[in-house]
Amino acid sequence: MDASQRETPKLKTTLMSNSSSEFLDALQDSFENDEFPRVVLSAPLKKSSEEVPRKQTLRPIELKNEIVLQWELHFDKLQTHLNLTLAESKERFLSLFGNEYREAYLFGTNFEYTLRATSKGEKLKKRQIKAKKNKQPAQHNRTKNYLIPEGVPIPFLVALGIMTGSGKVKESRQKKFRQINRYLEIVNDVYDQLPAEGPLHVVDFGCGLSYLTFAVHHLLSVIHQREVVLFGIDQKADVIERCELLAHDLNLAGLNFTSGRIEDALQRDKVHLALSLHACDTATDAALTFAVEANADVILAVPCCQHEVFPQIANETLELILKHGILKERIASIATDALRAEALEVAGYKTQILEFIDLEHTPKNLLIRAIRRPESHTKHEAQSYSELKTELGINLLATDQILKTASE
Repeated sequence: MDASQRETPKLKTTLMSNSSSEFLDALQDSFENDEFPRVVLSAPLKKSSEEVPRKQTLRPIELKNEIVLQWELHFDKLQTHLNLTLAESKERFLSLFGNEYREAYLFGTNFEYTLRATSKGEKLKKRQIKAKKNKQPAQHNRTKNYLIPEGVPIPFLVALGIMTGSGKVKESRQKKFRQINRYLEIVNDVYDQLPAEGPLHVVDFGCGLSYLTFAVHHLLSVIHQREVVLFGIDQKADVIERCELLAHDLNLAGLNFTSGRIEDALQRDKVHLALSLHACDTATDAALTFAVEANADVILAVPCCQHEVFPQIANETLELILKHGILKERIASIATDALRAEALEVAGYKTQILEFIDLEHTPKNLLIRAIRRPESHTKHEAQSYSELKTELGINLLATDQILKTASE
């Protein structure tokens, strides 16, 4: 029988001992000095079960421009998270150590503490570690604190072959792992624009293999601990079937998938967050139209190629540019995204076009971020939209449907 499974008398700590106090003082000093310590609570006094995590870890993360301490509760088949302040974390530690766990470890920049609860009291051991040369500055370390960290097995990443069962990211999947975390940062940046209470309704258009759909569900339901109703939509029925099976096997509440065209997939119920990552050709415009009809609070769209403008665009002033096919293609792409952004402005959104780096499809990508304006703000007139179309010799576009939706 493993030592952790032997029957052990429950140890009860009623007051903070000198050892616990020194342990927590070291944690606070490291945290306040931006040294980013890590704490592990292990050796549970009761056998690990669905109700009792086999261990709990604690580390600082940056969340909404603020450093907080994130608790990760490691169950046999899943992990959950709690984001707490330093004071709340110290209080939580005292309630767990000696009551639920017999061992605690603190890993600092140049030291390690081991704290054990025994029948004779608490025992604290300290070990100095030689500081590594060329240590990176704290700000660099902070950027590596991903919303989904490496080293902790996340069920959907394990199932999708990105992580091993121990939480190690496979070497061949490092780029995908960084991509997922970068995308989650973008979604997390608009989290405070979503309703603070109640279920969050999310739609992901053109979800494909759904790495990012599963990641967004994890961000909202596990990291932010919200009830989520998320629909992934894609035309490929075999891909959707695979995603449905995976969501079922992982028991991910509120995560649903459906196959078919965006225009026909769902009723236009209220949506809080609409996502579209590289929906091909006019599928991006269909996704934006759907989102406007559903009164989405936030729209995040990474537009893909759109071929309507290219054969139509004509302007004498731009003749020297448009006679070169590759330059004409770029102008057509820029014009398309400008018209998309302006159509969303007309529909009542504050819209930005941002550039972000290191996603899968190209070295640089554009992101259309649209946040619904308060009801007191009137919608913009469509004059600038029409003027740009006229100037470029463009007639009917898929983006016109966004304006039609906005006027209804």
